[in-house]
Amino acid sequence: MDMAKLVSLCKRRGYLFQSSEIYGGFNGFWDYGPLGVELKRNIKEAWWRDMVTGHDDLATYPGAPSPYEMAGLDCSIIMHPQVWKVSGHYDLFHDFMVDCKESKKRYRHDQVRGRWVAAKGQRIFVAVQEGGEEGLKEAESKALKFFNLRAKHAEELKWEGDLVSLTTVQDFANVLGPDAKTLGTLTPPREFNLMFKTYVGALSGEEGAAFLRPETAQGIFVNFKNVLDSSRVRIPFGIAQIGKSFRNEITPRNFTFRSREFEQMEIEFFCQPAKSLEWYRYWRDRRFKWYLELGLASERLRLRDHAPDELAHYSRGCADIEYAFPFLAPGEFGELEGVAHRGDFDLRSHMEGKLVKQGDQLVVETGPDGKPKYKGSGKDLSYFDEVTREPKYVPHVIEPSAGADRATLAFLCEAYHEDQQPDQSGKMEERIVLKLHPRIAPIKAAIFPLVNKEGMPEVAQNLYRELKKEFNVFFDDKGAVGRRYRRQDEAGTPFCFTIDGQTLQDQTITIRERDTLIQRRIAINAAADELRKLVRPTR
Repeated sequence: MDMAKLVSLCKRRGYLFQSSEIYGGFNGFWDYGPLGVELKRNIKEAWWRDMVTGHDDLATYPGAPSPYEMAGLDCSIIMHPQVWKVSGHYDLFHDFMVDCKESKKRYRHDQVRGRWVAAKGQRIFVAVQEGGEEGLKEAESKALKFFNLRAKHAEELKWEGDLVSLTTVQDFANVLGPDAKTLGTLTPPREFNLMFKTYVGALSGEEGAAFLRPETAQGIFVNFKNVLDSSRVRIPFGIAQIGKSFRNEITPRNFTFRSREFEQMEIEFFCQPAKSLEWYRYWRDRRFKWYLELGLASERLRLRDHAPDELAHYSRGCADIEYAFPFLAPGEFGELEGVAHRGDFDLRSHMEGKLVKQGDQLVVETGPDGKPKYKGSGKDLSYFDEVTREPKYVPHVIEPSAGADRATLAFLCEAYHEDQQPDQSGKMEERIVLKLHPRIAPIKAAIFPLVNKEGMPEVAQNLYRELKKEFNVFFDDKGAVGRRYRRQDEAGTPFCFTIDGQTLQDQTITIRERDTLIQRRIAINAAADELRKLVRPTR
């Protein structure tokens, strides 16, 4: 799929706009338009229903060790600064960046790639930002310009291997930066903290400093005891939250995939340590299946377990649910959701202070005075089960963490199709269609009077008003009915109801399905039940 076509469709049909576009835009920030806000809201509601409100506390789900309970939270974006110190974000939440002294541009160190090449007695590393075929072409173009060669002399370029990360290069003296014309313009990598800093109250000094949260998880951990005390849940149970997070990305890119403001759908699942690996496997598999159920193709979706050297120092295991986004090189995948086994790291951190690994153990990091570098709350966040009366323990945590914006982008990419369909005269014409799953489609159905006479508009309006009480439906009486169908196909509307002359005779209407183009007649008074059945959750 040509990603530019999807971006154009999103702007044209009101799915996504660049933030502050009339002022030239603001990089890394996006606004959801009338259709986009409905799509994203439907994705979040599907997640919340499937994970929280629709969860059966009494059932043992396939693959789960036992029944479990679910609860929800909505925590503040700005929290006590000590939260981020004991969690490790204050010291460790950073990426490495490099600056180009020539172009004045900044790059994330691990996102720059390149290829070694030799010509005219000189060997250089040509750096680019793209991967795959585009990256190879760009590297060749840059190398030809640098060595002052024409395309017909490309055989003089002696390439060494494929594209590799800039992190593999120790000395930048022979590196040609992504936007540079001379060598050695990139600075050595340096840390860049990803948290947005702000100030609370009237004081603008460090005493009033705070941060916009870089993740929603910590709000759940600091409220663990509040949820236990107020809702009577027992372990195992999960706490879910949907909310905004902020990360000062060095190079936001790939449409909404990497943004500075984004929304997360997270669960922190608290369980007994002895059963935590079973729960980890359960959540990993269940969350993968959720994307398949909502329409992502299995050949473009994968579940990838992290290698040992990828794991955080506290992690007992982690798997990423990844999607083959069309802006990535063939064979590459981008993360949709991470499912992590976090052990007891988070609750212990907020009890004792910032933890570091010492041998095989997690211990409180101390300062020069031998005292904790960052003190915890001192509150007891261990768990005691009044029913089983087993000894107190600090629960282990399994964390399925999904990006609402990345999920929205993946469903849009998957839904985009082009085909050929006959118009009213039988002539084949191109059709752009978004094949969104009915549960998440912004508009569930469109209602058309075939013509604006003979009482058809009045019948259509009555049906529209009836369905509008429960569903987001759209009324359209402008233009030929074929063109109205095309407009709804492009918007992703899965069903259209048409009121025609036969409706006035036998009280039936035509329902047309977007993906199959099948048309069938149903009773007009059965339209609400039919639509309810078509958009109902599968579980």
